[in-house]
Amino acid sequence: MTANRRPQSAPNDRELRLWKVGRVLALAFAAAVLVAGGIFYGLVVLLDFEEVDSTAKLDADTLFDLVKLSFGVVAGAGALVALVVALVVAYRRQRVDEAGAHREATRLHAERFSQAVDKLGSDSPAVRLGGVHALAGLADDAPTQDLRQTCIDVLCAYLRLPFAPDPGDMPDGTSPTDERREAHQDKKDRYRALREIQHTILRLVGDHYRIAEGLHRSWQGCNLDLTGVIIDADMDFCGARFSGGTVDFRGATFTGGEVDFGGASLSGGTVDFRGATFTGGTVYFGDARFSGGTVDFRDAWFTGGTVDFRDATFTGGTVAFDRAKFSGGTVDFRDAWFSGGTVDFDRARFSGGTVYFGDARFSGGTMYFGDATFTGGTVDFRATAGPPPQGLLAAIGAPPAATVLLPAAWLTWDSQV
Repeated sequence: MTANRRPQSAPNDRELRLWKVGRVLALAFAAAVLVAGGIFYGLVVLLDFEEVDSTAKLDADTLFDLVKLSFGVVAGAGALVALVVALVVAYRRQRVDEAGAHREATRLHAERFSQAVDKLGSDSPAVRLGGVHALAGLADDAPTQDLRQTCIDVLCAYLRLPFAPDPGDMPDGTSPTDERREAHQDKKDRYRALREIQHTILRLVGDHYRIAEGLHRSWQGCNLDLTGVIIDADMDFCGARFSGGTVDFRGATFTGGEVDFGGASLSGGTVDFRGATFTGGTVYFGDARFSGGTVDFRDAWFTGGTVDFRDATFTGGTVAFDRAKFSGGTVDFRDAWFSGGTVDFDRARFSGGTVYFGDARFSGGTMYFGDATFTGGTVDFRATAGPPPQGLLAAIGAPPAATVLLPAAWLTWDSQV
């Protein structure tokens, strides 16, 4: 998903809105006259001039002084106008040069972009890999944020393309001909090469997203559309700051590798796992700080692997597991600290796997288990400090389900307090 962005004005667009020179000259002359009048009035005040003697005659010396003063004022005004004109001309020349440089940079970017995209369509995996690195370099050098986002969108689109599945090994008990064996090996080699290209893109995305926002090669704040992608390799967002943009894993399948958000700061933006399937690997949020934004696991299905929030701090924002299905794997909140924000398990279904809350601290914020169902697996709250999450005791019933492990104090907790 790519958010709609307001087009940015190019330098040559802004140049058309510059004031005309005639208007600038008129304003400069008016300003000069006002300044001269102000100086004259200031001198009159400073000299404590009371009144003009109407009977006095204008002698030659006084007339000559007035003429010199008039010429001085005119000369000063002319010099000021000339200075303003010179500045305006220089400014316009600079803007024209900037506009020309921008057009040239955009033209070169478009040429390099076309060449890189052509490489992505090559039959040679090696050429495709070169196209991937070329697009990543173009994103770094893009003259505008919109052009950078376009390069990133193309890389993400490549990840979303369908590809032939792993052909696997030749069936046991078969005696293929040399030609069939060679053709099968070619398919395996091509599959591995294409997967290597996809893994390279995943690595490049993580590498650039970890660079601090505002630096030349940073992709922070850009949108990443990874919907439906198979994640079987590492992606490293460790220490990244999410204050805008969307990282979209909707419908993705996590089968291996580690997607690492460890130590990340989420103060805005969205990391979206809605409808994703977790069958292996790890999504790691250990030591992450949630003070805003949203991490969304609604309708996700956990059958394996691990989603790890150990030692995470929740002071704001939302982590949503609404309608998520837990039939395997592990979701781990051990030693997490909840002092704000919302963690929502509304209508979640627990039929297998393990959800750990051991040694978590609940001192604020909201954790909600309304209408959740517990039919299997383990949800472990033992050694948890603070009051029980909202809706949990009502959802598990009395006596509590054997699959939900509670602190002793919660067993007699008065929900009306």
